[in-house]
Amino acid sequence: MKIVFYGANAVSFQVGLSDLLAIPNEITSVPDTVDRKAQDLLNAADVIVGVHFKSPVTAQNAQLFQLPAAGYDQVAFDALPFTCKVCNAFGHENAIAEYVMSALLSRHVPLAAADAQLRAGSWNFWAGAGPTALRTELGAQSIGIIGHGHIGQAVAERAIAFGMAVHVTNRSPVANKRYNAVYSLDQLNSMLSAVDIVINTLPLTSSTVSLIDSAAFAAMQGHCVFLNVGRGGVVDEEALYEALASQKIAGAIIDTWYNYPSDACTPHRPATRRFEELSNIVMTPHMSGWTDGTIARRQATIADNIMRLAEGRPLINQLN
Repeated sequence: MKIVFYGANAVSFQVGLSDLLAIPNEITSVPDTVDRKAQDLLNAADVIVGVHFKSPVTAQNAQLFQLPAAGYDQVAFDALPFTCKVCNAFGHENAIAEYVMSALLSRHVPLAAADAQLRAGSWNFWAGAGPTALRTELGAQSIGIIGHGHIGQAVAERAIAFGMAVHVTNRSPVANKRYNAVYSLDQLNSMLSAVDIVINTLPLTSSTVSLIDSAAFAAMQGHCVFLNVGRGGVVDEEALYEALASQKIAGAIIDTWYNYPSDACTPHRPATRRFEELSNIVMTPHMSGWTDGTIARRQATIADNIMRLAEGRPLINQLN
């Protein structure tokens, strides 16, 4: 079976894949920018692994386009052969949930600041300093999770473990007695007004573009902290900037953005508005799910689907 890894992101999953396959295989890779040689390899491939695919690039023989990621908003399904199956992969939810909890804990447990101050001889955070040294606790906070997919469920599990009050909004019904409240997506603003922390985990689809808009930020409480580990486009850029710049909300932790570089070495601003000039935002470069565990779990999914394809069995996570 001919397998082509298409693009720099996909190549991260290439090493070791052959060892997971119990069938003869020929594995190659092509860059994100497709020249004639790369196009010939893509046209000859039985399986293409990649995070993006759009015309004029073609894949004449492809039976499976396998995303090594969850998001598929960069794949034009009609650019692939009609019979080509498109599947995605998860396995990033544990890593993202750890990122979320770490980011939130850092607001309540100032380890870096305490360390820096004590090195300089200052005991500002000492219990002996009295009431001025008191910290807040993450477990006393309520969290509103937008979306109840793999990421939303993983975050909810960890939030419950910390003793947080968990609220969830989702398009389809959610039944979990451990949650404090569950809302339909039509009731989004009701949930936003009821919690201390809001986190978006939704993918970008035609129905979620700018779902979190100025009205949504207006519904949030003034002390609210907003996190985005879903797709950037789910959150209206202008509305997010204005909510932070005007301090309608207390702060934000943003990992997914509006503009991305072509490579990691090229300086590139992640948005049109200058979020980097704001003091109440923590900005990270879409790193929340990028761990060795994520690579291993997704690679296992890729190998599983290739074997399923070869054996004529149903594929997992098929999108079309």
